[in-house]
Amino acid sequence: MSKMLKTTFLSHAVVAGIPGLLLLIIPGRFLLALGWAPIDPVLSRVLGAAFLALAWSSFQGWRRASQAEIRTLVELELAFTTLACVGLLRHLLFARWPFVVWLLFAVFALYALAWAAALFQRQR
Repeated sequence: MSKMLKTTFLSHAVVAGIPGLLLLIIPGRFLLALGWAPIDPVLSRVLGAAFLALAWSSFQGWRRASQAEIRTLVELELAFTTLACVGLLRHLLFARWPFVVWLLFAVFALYALAWAAALFQRQR
């Protein structure tokens, strides 16, 4: 596994894990701190659980060595981050959103590019 992919897995475990834990435990306070109106604590907690699951899979990817073990994880991460970008971009293009939403989009886009680079690098 390349050093870039190991770094991507580990950084994603942290970047997804911290907000995931906060959304799972204290969704209202966490979203208010970001300037985001907490609308539905149930869905916020489900999103937190999804982020924690992705963080766990990234941690597992960081620990693995074989291409067969990590390919599916990279594909999953790429699908999630790309679809998150599409969903966010749909809103960002048609309404005014605070800076934090643009920042969230940028983080998802950077990880989507990193996962895509890792996947296509493996295919060569």
